[in-house]
Amino acid sequence: MTDSASSRARQTRIVHPQLDLAPGFESFSTPVMRASTVVFPDLATMRRADWRNDSQWRYGLHATPTSAALMQRLADIEGGKYTLLQPSGLSAISNVYFGVTKSGDDVLIPDNVYSPNREHGNWLARDFGLSVRFYDPMIGAGIAELIQPNTRLIWIEAPGSVTMEVPDVPAIAVAARARNVVTAIDNTYSAGLAFRPLEHGVDISVQALTKYQSGGSDVLMGATITASDELHQLLKLARMRLGIGVSVDDCSLVLRGLPSMKARFEAHDRSALALAHWLKARPEIAAVLHPALPDCPGHAEFMRDFSGAGGLFSVIFDARYSAAQVDAFVEALELFAIGWSWGGANSLAMPYDIASMRSASSWPHRGTLVRFYVGLEEEADLRADIERAMGLALR
Repeated sequence: MTDSASSRARQTRIVHPQLDLAPGFESFSTPVMRASTVVFPDLATMRRADWRNDSQWRYGLHATPTSAALMQRLADIEGGKYTLLQPSGLSAISNVYFGVTKSGDDVLIPDNVYSPNREHGNWLARDFGLSVRFYDPMIGAGIAELIQPNTRLIWIEAPGSVTMEVPDVPAIAVAARARNVVTAIDNTYSAGLAFRPLEHGVDISVQALTKYQSGGSDVLMGATITASDELHQLLKLARMRLGIGVSVDDCSLVLRGLPSMKARFEAHDRSALALAHWLKARPEIAAVLHPALPDCPGHAEFMRDFSGAGGLFSVIFDARYSAAQVDAFVEALELFAIGWSWGGANSLAMPYDIASMRSASSWPHRGTLVRFYVGLEEEADLRADIERAMGLALR
């Protein structure tokens, strides 16, 4: 402690501590560095600070070393160059819309898209002057025929997060790039582990880090990942103008989950596929929508482009069972909770009314859809739970 510091009042010393910490401390954890105010060593450094320069610290809203560590690791997982963090997966979707499009632009969205993305597109069309059109997710290279001179953005979801169709991502990306149209994919299903869309020509990968990256069902966060300098700057400018930031404490929780993510993803994958095969033989089930099964739409594309499926798949109950009976089945489950999200240790089940979610009339199934997320419980116990609930509700 300097002589001047030792003469200061106790309260001033509390605010301006003179610490003497032993050097050389190391741990496996990334330090949690919280900041709203970032302190500059001098005015010249402050005046040189540029929000576009990722190597400079300017304000805690944009990044601290903790969030920067998470961004770098996520970019590496996806094979990208840049990551931006947002408070949720939907916020990441919003960041793409506001960063890439403007009034008068046209956007193409797959008809099986995550419902909040559909609503977001409809809102922008209604109130902000965008043109929004929905396309058949299995259109593949045929997307070229839908591209207009003002088409700016094509969304992709692989697979559809409820109906599980796997699109031909490379074909859509090629058609879009030929017309200078930006492609963005909701890649949450694969966590960037089983599918790396940037390597297949997609421009922006969106992740809900709420899911496998966190793994604890207790963190909300999203990310946009790209290899493009231009797109990164557009997304970063929109993020700054929207005032979007994330908690570094939440970043530390996601960082903690990353080392075990691959092992967890593979465990979910094994149990889900075993359960899907078993359900396929059940008389109560008309169809199992799991991309690794041969009769799931887009199975060939899945086998070509993906290395795994994780814990998410859907089933169609036989049409002889009413929606009320299927609801009773879901409520009779003990190990499968009722909840919207997924990616954690606990299994989930959720019924969906597909007619209210998509505009296309090509949906071939008449029965009620239930989406299962298979957690880290023993698969035999999950199977027994489903069988018991069927016996109670589907008489």
